Amino acid sequence: MKRIDTKLPGVCIVEPVVHGDHRGYFMETYSTAAFAAVGIDTVFVQDNQSFSAQKGVLRGIHFQNAPMAQAKLVRVTKGAVLDVAVDLRKGSPTYCQWVSVELSAENKRMFYIPRGFGHGFVTLTDNVEFCYKVDNLYSRECDRGIRFNDPDIGVAWGIEAPILSQKDTTSPLLSESDCNFVYGEV
Repeated sequence: MKRIDTKLPGVCIVEPVVHGDHRGYFMETYSTAAFAAVGIDTVFVQDNQSFSAQKGVLRGIHFQNAPMAQAKLVRVTKGAVLDVAVDLRKGSPTYCQWVSVELSAENKRMFYIPRGFGHGFVTLTDNVEFCYKVDNLYSRECDRGIRFNDPDIGVAWGIEAPILSQKDTTSPLLSESDCNFVYGEV
């Protein structure tokens, strides 16, 4: 397993070891020992999966407020996405900065996003299956979103007219949100 750090401390790309032959391939998608060996010691408690039928579906920027904040380990099992993490921790040296990575069934990369960061993705193909692990259970009361096109964040999604849910259409700007992440506390 290989860890590739990004410009946002703690946010990293994980490349699994893929064993392939004429029959196909095998890979470990999660192992506490392998992840600890690359400095990720998060204990995950829930697995989630989403399906997006069309290219151009944008989901995000999502997070859960503390005390139910979540770290995520995300990957794509069918299709491809541009996946984004945004630092939402007030007082952080990288506050409002974002990083993106292409995740696909083909490249088999995973993306680790610690607590205190927002997360979103846009589908680059039709028929995308997106899987992710979280280290805290879902909480409707703490579930939040930031508008995908917040000018203070400025994510370059690479799409002009994304397909959005009602939630993502009406999410507030970060400056209007009640995001409670503070650098050093999440």
